[in-house]
Amino acid sequence: MAKTVKSAPRKARSQMAEVLHQFRKNKGAMLGGMLVLVIIFIAVFADFLLDYDTQVIGQNLAERLQSPNANHWFGTDELGRDIFCRILYGTRFSCSVGLVAVTIGLVIGVTLGAIAGFFGGWLEELIMRCTDILGAVPNMLMAIVIVSVLGQSIWNLMLAVGITSVPQFVRITRAAVLTVRNQEYVEASKAIGLNNRKIIFKHILPNCLSPIIVQATLRVASAIISASSLSFLGLGVPAPSPEWGALLSGGRKYIRDYSYMTLFPGLAIMITVLALNLMGDGLRDALDPKLKK
Repeated sequence: MAKTVKSAPRKARSQMAEVLHQFRKNKGAMLGGMLVLVIIFIAVFADFLLDYDTQVIGQNLAERLQSPNANHWFGTDELGRDIFCRILYGTRFSCSVGLVAVTIGLVIGVTLGAIAGFFGGWLEELIMRCTDILGAVPNMLMAIVIVSVLGQSIWNLMLAVGITSVPQFVRITRAAVLTVRNQEYVEASKAIGLNNRKIIFKHILPNCLSPIIVQATLRVASAIISASSLSFLGLGVPAPSPEWGALLSGGRKYIRDYSYMTLFPGLAIMITVLALNLMGDGLRDALDPKLKK
């Protein structure tokens, strides 16, 4: 009688491996992730792919306002500059504004949210009421005020968009901290005499990262839209930098006869935001155990 061979027990995946497994199962998330990797590659290696002085801002009036053709895939603008090259290089400006702005909002918001959730009392009330006041002002209006006061530059644009991201991070971090601050490992950390700063940043925040990571990913998409909107209004990255919102603004005067000047920058913004949203949704599903099938 043949012996039954028992299969080896399946090795349990680590938490990171399980997150990657769930992420790979989501086709939309994988598509978004691949697009984001391509966009990051273009932004990082823009200087190696293109010559900024000749291909990006260099003027050639003999080739102005050419429709898309074999030499200029996306056509040329009113100064004869290749729109395809300008959009590629503009990836660096738009993505860097989005990433730095969200980093500013992340650092400030997570710190204030962790303090509010951990200590509670009057300090929590003070932080949350200030957050409510800041959140009551429309993000675009707040960003316009900040840029108007500080002046037009890429750093002021990053700061303006970053400040508008603070309330979301404060609320999400506070809610996450409230769910874990009374756990046994936190009580044990207090019992052995760890100071509050170490408890917050070494024990509480690492267990609150899932919603924060998802919110940061989605906020990058919103930050790119906000930065492009400000540039479209003339309050963003100064000319001749090829930021996507500035390209849209420059092409609106010619939209009736040369619609490609606004079509392609708009598509660049749409594809980038869509990719980030797909990746953010995939991360949310992978990091939230309640959504796993």
